Amino acid sequence: MIKLYFLLFMVLLPVSINAEETKSCTAFPGFVQKACHRLKQVWQEGDTELFFSGYAWHNRYKYSADRIKTYNEQAWGGGLGKGLIDEDGDWHGLVAIGFLDSHKNFEPAAGYAFLKQASMTRDMQVGAGYTVLLTMRPDILNGYPFPGALPLLSWRYKKVALFATYIPGASGAGNVLFIFGKWTFDKL
Repeated sequence: MIKLYFLLFMVLLPVSINAEETKSCTAFPGFVQKACHRLKQVWQEGDTELFFSGYAWHNRYKYSADRIKTYNEQAWGGGLGKGLIDEDGDWHGLVAIGFLDSHKNFEPAAGYAFLKQASMTRDMQVGAGYTVLLTMRPDILNGYPFPGALPLLSWRYKKVALFATYIPGASGAGNVLFIFGKWTFDKL
């Protein structure tokens, strides 16, 4: 039942963010107020973005060759989000994505991402930042949703971006380089 609630949360989160000012951000203290305003700005002013995943590299220094053969590294999936380049040229995103995990189980995830970006050329940027998310997997916490925070790197050329994050872990768990991408649409 918790899994159903989590999936509903992923669908209804955008609706609640987009709802009229039923609860004003000014009701919150300091940094929460600032975060609330930024999230509303991303949702209301941001571009629509299509996310796609495809590769999860399991660290060969943490797993035996026989164990690697049992893992799925073709992490196919996709999702939608909203992204905003702020006044400093940094990217803020709200993302909901689903993909095949290491055991070919569907893994949903939803969260916020931030990238401090530097321009290489007029059309190309690199970035480094983080993502905070909520996800769930059948092999962790019996499939109950759990939070996470991960580092995030990016390379963007015009409307296409590639991302990489490293999921840390102990020996035999985690230690995965996850690569995914996005296409940014003009305002819809």
